[in-house]
Amino acid sequence: MNENMELMMHLYKASEMGVYSTTCLINNLKNRDNKIKLVLENEIKEYEYFLKKSEKYLRKNKVEPEGTGMMTKMSSSMGIKMETLKDNSDAAIAAMLIEGFTMGEIELHSKVDSYKKNCESKYLKLCKEFVKFQKKEIEKLKAFI
Repeated sequence: MNENMELMMHLYKASEMGVYSTTCLINNLKNRDNKIKLVLENEIKEYEYFLKKSEKYLRKNKVEPEGTGMMTKMSSSMGIKMETLKDNSDAAIAAMLIEGFTMGEIELHSKVDSYKKNCESKYLKLCKEFVKFQKKEIEKLKAFI
């Protein structure tokens, strides 16, 4: 697999995990009156955009998208469930999300840096848009803390 597609695979996995974990979080808040739910629903739409875009690039280049492993998903799901059981306030959820977005932003930003010399600009641009989305969400979530 060439570096363009490796970068798209990283984006695909990050987006897929974002959709999965945010959906789990919304499901855990289903019968609660959290104001943060609207932010979460919009985040899923953004994640889905990047998921579809990266999947399109991968398939166009005859690369089968590989999702995140089941153990990672189960671990994420259990962590979300435990955190929301401990404290399901908007502030606690925002703090958890900020932590996740920050880790994701750092990880993808470092991937972009390491691939920037050998990747086409359209792939780099899409990843930079994703990083920008993560930064924007961090700022939105700060209002809940």
